[in-house]
Amino acid sequence: MMKKVVLITGISSGFGKETARLLAEKGHTVYGTIRKDCEVPGSVKALRMDLTDEHSIKEAVEAVLKAENRIDVLVNNAGMHSGGAIETYPTELVRLHIETNIMGTLSLIRKVLPRMRKQGGGMIINISSIGGLIGLPFQGYYSSVKFALEGISDALRMEVSGFNIKVVVINPGDFNTNNSIARHEFLTPETEDDPYAGQFKKTLEIIERDENNGWGPEILAKKIVKIAECKNPRQRYIIASFDQKLAVFLKYILPGKLFRKILEMHYKIG
Repeated sequence: MMKKVVLITGISSGFGKETARLLAEKGHTVYGTIRKDCEVPGSVKALRMDLTDEHSIKEAVEAVLKAENRIDVLVNNAGMHSGGAIETYPTELVRLHIETNIMGTLSLIRKVLPRMRKQGGGMIINISSIGGLIGLPFQGYYSSVKFALEGISDALRMEVSGFNIKVVVINPGDFNTNNSIARHEFLTPETEDDPYAGQFKKTLEIIERDENNGWGPEILAKKIVKIAECKNPRQRYIIASFDQKLAVFLKYILPGKLFRKILEMHYKIG
């Protein structure tokens, strides 16, 4: 098996940390991005990068290319989580959400693509979510950026197919990572006059319960490693429990109102 040069974003914890560790253990040359100093796995080479900082993105890509002269696999894992109602979620956090999850990811892809074209191929793995296939209550802005990533991936896949570049989307379900903790930094501030406060609190408890009861990040990491090493990967991998895979299936076969009622029952809305 040919050893690959892999650039993966967000390796401080969760999916990114486990994926970087496993790829390095398999003998691949792994570069992982972090926003602040933290412990990184084994032989993984850490790079400072912030998806909201164009200069740091440019420097990170240039550092890998200077050292290795190629990038075989880009794993877009880093992102911002959020929680709150569409109406009351702070506008500045909406912009930050878009800047981080879409504009930053796009900037990184655009900086990696010229080298992948020049070297004759590569693979881009975009970590989406079940929330990128189903709009989730009180995670509307998170779903919105994941929906956008889905469309970008579909379009990009066709545009770069002639250059032997593969674009893969992964849709994880609920995993027990640090998502619940990370989300609390970007929740709608509590105010006495917020009309959604009671429902949001009730639904957030269910969201976090589902995450805390989810699989460990190593399960998804093992799958990402297999995909990165695969010559002809599928376009999409839904890595989730049976119930969550069933929910995706039901969305496309049930009348919209009925499917919405099922989601509302799950999240105790109404």
